Amino acid sequence: MAYWLMKSEPDELSIEALARLGNTRWDGVRNYQARNFLRAMSVGDEFFFYHSSCPQPGIAGIARIRAAAYPDPTALDPTSHYHDAKASAEKNPWSAVDVEHVKTFRQVLGLGLLKQQAALEELPLVHKGSRLSVMPVSAEQWAAILALS
Repeated sequence: MAYWLMKSEPDELSIEALARLGNTRWDGVRNYQARNFLRAMSVGDEFFFYHSSCPQPGIAGIARIRAAAYPDPTALDPTSHYHDAKASAEKNPWSAVDVEHVKTFRQVLGLGLLKQQAALEELPLVHKGSRLSVMPVSAEQWAAILALS
């Protein structure tokens, strides 16, 4: 099993919303490196659910990959914020995965706290200017973050 971190703005999808839904599609990723990470995910992989672009950014819980990558339908939907006019049914460069809720943390593990952890110094999330919305997490980093929760 591989581990990941995926970011979402809580207005778009929060850990609480995922808990209510149980499962949903994770779509709208429009960065090629992040898309490639989505494509590398396997059913059963777990990820830290990170709330971004909000008053308290940080890791809010854990979710799991329920279905492996498939073409992102939002790229083809002209009414979607994630529409890609260059995408077609035959050539859709974007991917989505289905996810399911695993656990909501009692409190968000804030970015400031994460940056203070020596075990996380190689995690792209804690580097200045890192805006990648999907990233791998090593087993050691996973364990260090779990210990904080």
